[in-house]
Amino acid sequence: MTVSDRGIGRVVTTAPPSPGFIGDGHTAVSVVDPTEFPNNDPFIVLMDDRIDLEPGREAGGAHPHGGFETVTFVVEGELRDRDEGTLRAGDVLWMTAGSGVIHNENVVPLGKSRILQLWLTLTRSARWSAPRFERITRDSVPVRGEPGVEARVYSGSSGPAHATTHNYVPTTLVDIRLERGVSFEQELPDSYNGFLYVLEGAVSVGADRTRLTTGQVGWLTEAELGTSGISSVRINAVDGGARLLLYAGERQGVPIVVHGPFVGESRADIVRLSDLYRSGKMPRISGLAEVTSGSRN
Repeated sequence: MTVSDRGIGRVVTTAPPSPGFIGDGHTAVSVVDPTEFPNNDPFIVLMDDRIDLEPGREAGGAHPHGGFETVTFVVEGELRDRDEGTLRAGDVLWMTAGSGVIHNENVVPLGKSRILQLWLTLTRSARWSAPRFERITRDSVPVRGEPGVEARVYSGSSGPAHATTHNYVPTTLVDIRLERGVSFEQELPDSYNGFLYVLEGAVSVGADRTRLTTGQVGWLTEAELGTSGISSVRINAVDGGARLLLYAGERQGVPIVVHGPFVGESRADIVRLSDLYRSGKMPRISGLAEVTSGSRN
């Protein structure tokens, strides 16, 4: 089977951090813009949150979600949640909001922290699935180790490393660390849309060696229409070492409506979720935590 080269089709330079919704001690960077969903499908939003609050102060309060999934990646620091446990650097919380859930009821950052929160669309058949969450610890993640390379696979696969994360939308999420001058190749289905977000250092990507530096987002080129094969993304660390995240997933081709914390396929979906929340009938993540804990006993 011929594996084609896949490079960078567009580069986005993120803006400097701006004040976040928590208030003093919270800044945020918009990495993926929700207004660009037709181009970014299946990725709705990605926010890079930097949090430095006084000890014991909660990071926001309880709020609803519905119609999509959140993928919370802790880049730096720790967060303690009454129900979901403590998330440490390198941990991921993968939550399906689905038919609706009240989230983040009691979250306290333990010192300075940095968090990436992705909103991922759901397949049409799973849009209103029962809410659930999966906590993925750094130490449980399969690692693809090669000379000068450490790639932690949180979803999908990279080389011989395969994650067991539950997915509705086929998704690949890999945390890649490269030493200076080292190359790394990631194979992806042609049907996947995806991007690289550089956390540290600089890399060049693809045959044309497009350069990406810290804070830049490189969206992968689209595969040719009608193709259904495998393409390879070649990443080279330049100047010094680099750390970046690869997000890639199957396009769904289903238009969405986003309003506040809700995602649907029509305005009626948004109204229904809003009514469910206002009427007090939306379940809480604490209830899911109790069920999850009970099932493990």
